Parts: sequence; structure tokens; C-alpha cells
Amino acid sequence: MEPTSLQSQFLINPEITFLNFGSFGACPKPIFEQYQRWQLELEREPVQFIAFNGVNYLHESRKALAKYIGCDADDLVYVTNPTYAINIVAKSLKLNKGDEILTTNLEYGAMDRTWQYYCDERVANYVRQPIQLPLISKEQFIEEFWKGYNERTKAIFISQITSSTALKLPVKEICEIAKQRGLITIVDGAHVPGHIPLSLQHLQADIYTGACHKWMMAPKGCSFLYVKKEFQAQLDPLIISWGYKSAAPSYSQFLDYHQMQGTRDFSAFLTVPSAINFMNENNWEQVSNGCAQLARQNYLRFCNLLGSQPLCPINTEFLGQMCSIPINTPQPEQLQRHLFEHYKIEVPVMRHESYVFLRYTIQVFNTQADLDKLYQALQEIESSTDLLKK
Repeated sequence: MEPTSLQSQFLINPEITFLNFGSFGACPKPIFEQYQRWQLELEREPVQFIAFNGVNYLHESRKALAKYIGCDADDLVYVTNPTYAINIVAKSLKLNKGDEILTTNLEYGAMDRTWQYYCDERVANYVRQPIQLPLISKEQFIEEFWKGYNERTKAIFISQITSSTALKLPVKEICEIAKQRGLITIVDGAHVPGHIPLSLQHLQADIYTGACHKWMMAPKGCSFLYVKKEFQAQLDPLIISWGYKSAAPSYSQFLDYHQMQGTRDFSAFLTVPSAINFMNENNWEQVSNGCAQLARQNYLRFCNLLGSQPLCPINTEFLGQMCSIPINTPQPEQLQRHLFEHYKIEVPVMRHESYVFLRYTIQVFNTQADLDKLYQALQEIESSTDLLKK
């Protein structure tokens, strides 16, 4: 498929310059049409779809996903989003008074709040180890991260690609050290599947969650939770439903507890094989690498415009299809709305501790012209409003 025809496969409003694939991906037409076919089948015979055929449909979808991300299909369950997945984990983890969860100060806010809630409940500690920015090297990051470790540390929680800073972190190396120290390893991979190669067998995290509705381009509300077999029995269902102490249990308590939870439309979960097929048919690794190259080529240009430093060396080790630029604005929310309402540019401007970041993403429908439009808009805003400062 030629690039122009590939761009035309997306349903994104052509009047919008869409530079925020990181928050919510967008379905190409073939995947969206498959989604609608599943929903139509549901409405034509909801009992058969939900109560009977759905179990088999979900099994086939999990098999396809497991092959794609390198794990056993029965070690996966579908969830609506990674926040839901981490709520299962954090609520279930047996924490005693004084135990610690070691993380970074770069994590996604909803995850921070989840862990803080359950740590507060058990008088445990959620240790957000400060990481110096900009990153200099993997070695620097690893050294700084483990400064937060002590004999009370029970588990680590870390993003493979961060949300607000868009940084790829050396998670494999962190997991290896954690296992040597007898710690449980929990990884937030929300931005990983479909963005950079993922092999859970290679990574060897104990628990991993990823989103299929971001870079894999599945419909919204499609994510997964992976748990190694030796940890599955420790996870209580977040919602108690028919799978709990089932009268007709399957061979897996993990699936019984977490997969079928009352009446819901799980059509989005069933589109994952279509998403994988779409990527395979269109040589997606090459597509993704081209997008990442365009993102990196423009990174320093935006940093220079905004008077800031890159958050890391500009290379494949730290950056994929997203780049975050520190930005000096007293009103980040108003700047984001101004870019959308006056320039029709969809791009996030996010607070993170004392920082504010503007994060752009590049997907196959984006071009250099989209980044030029953002650049010119920022130039105009800087010269004509008080929304930007250097």
C-alpha cells in the first residue's frame, strides 16, 4: 500500500492537524469496519454473542495478541485500559506496613494516584525516585533509579515509555536487576504495542499492561494485562462476577476472575487480530521507523524555538514516535485550547510536577507540513499573546 493510500485509511478529520496519537490512537477504516461487524453480530443475537460465542472469540483474539507480543495466550486478559489493569494489581498486592513500591517521578498521573491510594490504605510507601532531566545515558538512569531501593522495597513499577516526557526507559535492564534482588516487577507499557517491538518473553517482567487502542490502532477501551503464572493466583478480581468461584470453572482462575465481568460490549477486544493484520500487511515496522525519524528530526528545532533543552540524546534509544519539549507557559491548559481553537492543532500541553511539556506525535498520516504548522503557530503565539515565554 502506497503512503498516500495508507494515510487515506484513517478517519481523522482532515481539518484537524492531529499530533496527539499518544493520548488516543485512531482506527484505520479496516479495523473500524471489523469493530462494527462485531457490534452488529452482538446486536443481532446478544445472548449467543455474550454468553456462548464470546468466550471463543476472546480466546482467538488473545492468541493473536500473545503471538504478537511474545507470551502465552492464557497469561493475558483483556481490560479496558492500563489504569484498570494497575488497579487490579495494586489492590491485590500484599503490602505490609512500611513496605515500599519503587517507581520514578516520571510516571503517568493516574498510575501514581492508584498506587498512592492503596499504599496509603496499607501504610506502605510509594517511592517516586527523582530522575534528573535531561537524561544523559541508560547507565545514568539506572544508577539514579536504584538509589531509591532499600531492604523495605517489595516491588518496582516503571513505564517502558513515559507519557508526559515520551522517554523510552531501559526497562529490561531494570527488571534484570530487580529480579536479582527478589523484587516483583510491574511495567506500564501503555505506549509500547505497535510503537516499538515488544517481546514479553525477552523482557521478563512479572506483570505488564499495554494499550491496544493507542499505537496498535484498535478501538478505544482495548488494553491487556499480562501476568506470569506464578503471580496470577495473587490477583483478586476488581469486579466480583460469575467467574469468581464459578460452578463451572475453566482451567484458569486468572481468566475466570478477570475476563467475563457482567454485561458489556467487548467488541473492541475482538478487533486485535484485525489490527495486527493491518500492521503486518503494511510493513508497520518500516512505517513506524519512518514516523519516528520525522519526529526526531524536528525535535531540536522545537527546543530551539521554545528556548529549552531536549530531554535526552536524540536517538532511537530514548525516542520513538513521540517527543516532549519543556515549555515555559503560565497557562498550559489555555495554550492547548488556543492551539486547537485558533489553529485546529490537536496537541497536548501537560503539567508534570514543576515542568510543562508540549508533546507531539507522528503517525503515518502526519507530514513535515503538520510540524511546520505547529512551529508557525507557536511563533505567532509567542509574538502576539502572553501564553508563551522564553
